[in-house]
Amino acid sequence: MLQLIYIRENTQEVIDRLAVKNFNATEIIHEVLTMDNLRRETQKKLDDSLAEANNLAKEIGILFKSGKQAEANDLKIKTADLKIISKEYGEKLEEIETKLNQTLVQIPNLPHSSVPKGKSSEQNENIHQEGEIPTLYEGAVPHWDLCSKFDIVDFELGNKITGAGFPVYKGKGSKLQRALINFFLDNATENGYTEIQPPLMVNEASGYGTGQLPDKEGQMYHATIDNLYLIPTAEVPITNIYRNVILDEKQLPIKNTAYSACFRREAGSYGKDVRGLNRLHQFDKVEIVQIQHPDKSYQTLEDMKDYVASILRKLELPFRILRLCGGDMSFTSALTYDFEVYSVAQQKWLEVSSVSNFETFQANRMKLRYRDENGKIQLAHTLNGSALALPRIVAALLENNQSAEGIHIPKALQEYTKFDIIN
Repeated sequence: MLQLIYIRENTQEVIDRLAVKNFNATEIIHEVLTMDNLRRETQKKLDDSLAEANNLAKEIGILFKSGKQAEANDLKIKTADLKIISKEYGEKLEEIETKLNQTLVQIPNLPHSSVPKGKSSEQNENIHQEGEIPTLYEGAVPHWDLCSKFDIVDFELGNKITGAGFPVYKGKGSKLQRALINFFLDNATENGYTEIQPPLMVNEASGYGTGQLPDKEGQMYHATIDNLYLIPTAEVPITNIYRNVILDEKQLPIKNTAYSACFRREAGSYGKDVRGLNRLHQFDKVEIVQIQHPDKSYQTLEDMKDYVASILRKLELPFRILRLCGGDMSFTSALTYDFEVYSVAQQKWLEVSSVSNFETFQANRMKLRYRDENGKIQLAHTLNGSALALPRIVAALLENNQSAEGIHIPKALQEYTKFDIIN
């Protein structure tokens, strides 16, 4: 959530920067400023009436001590009236603040100055590409055929048990999943991240804190009786560890990693892009999250980007890094890098990670703060990234490493899988 003081002092800049996200903010910003003025006016009236009541109370005490009971009783009547007025101002202030907050949460985060303009993924900037795209043997097939051939992922069985988008991993498919999870977690912890095992469901306050609510409630699975949400990513519970927390500046940066199953309804997804492992309702992912000092968060973003690239190199997958344009960015992000690996049998790039800096947007919603060296309370910056999401990594590994003998496992994974080929 944007800070009111920033909107107030940089109104036109806020409107112009949100236009990069193709968000016309003129009307809603005007509405926010109008409510903010009314809020401050009401707050002043409340403060003035409370101050007057306080002064009268002191004066009444003096009058009673002086034996001027009649005069004191007259002032007590006035004090009673002020209490009624103060109560009305307090109720009005609460109503204004509720409406103001409900409006503020509808405004996206401001994009960083480096974010390119654009309306869709076609305008994203390809800032880096590396890795040789392999040439497959004549009998190469897409990963869904490989899954069936080697009986490692059963989509029909998942459809029987639950529904489309909930595959069942079997045999070496299950072992490959577990190997990748452990490989990703070990890499993260070796790079200074503390491993966390979070709940797979969160309450409404947690969804609100990281910005999934109220923006993406339609994409989340909702356990309605208990009003809990299945997590779309471990980012949500991990970041919310620090909701309503004041850290000491010396604690920064905080680096956490977590493996979790992730659940997304993916409403409206259809066609060839959802076939096989390309888009699922339940999938596994290892997430990295950092809480950082505002002065250091963009260097941290670059470090996280380089870290994700290092994992893809170890997996020997060709990949590219995109700087997302305004139209393709999330509601909460200030700057996002997407990683895509090339899936040779499908002849397409598959997104496997997003690494983002949210600046103070999430921290302001969840009151995540730190005390600086001068003792002043400041909002921290939050960052997160997929390191990595498994389904499309698995798809690319299966397709890119297939041969007439079977599917070869990259050397970096073999100590985890305990086998070097699926056949």
